[in-house]
Amino acid sequence: MSMAGKRRLRCTVVSDRMDKSRVVEHTRVVRHPLYGKQVRRRKRYMIHDADNASKNGDVVVIEECRPLSARKRWRLRQVIDAAAAVTVDIEDGEA
Repeated sequence: MSMAGKRRLRCTVVSDRMDKSRVVEHTRVVRHPLYGKQVRRRKRYMIHDADNASKNGDVVVIEECRPLSARKRWRLRQVIDAAAAVTVDIEDGEA
């Protein structure tokens, strides 16, 4: 089985609530066929992340693979840009 035929997409992780699964969003810009305006199109994919390496906001490369479940047909190839961690200070709320 050759790796040359596998499609790869650059996406952003939008949900990391599941174990070993992620939801990513692929955004592309296309020209409207009648009006010529550039329109943003997005599509969401469920991907397999065996090591739980990605988090919300990360930019990742995904690669198509055989069906792994009812909705998962893509797997994580690599994490390109990790999202910055946000820290929140919670103060003692005295009224």
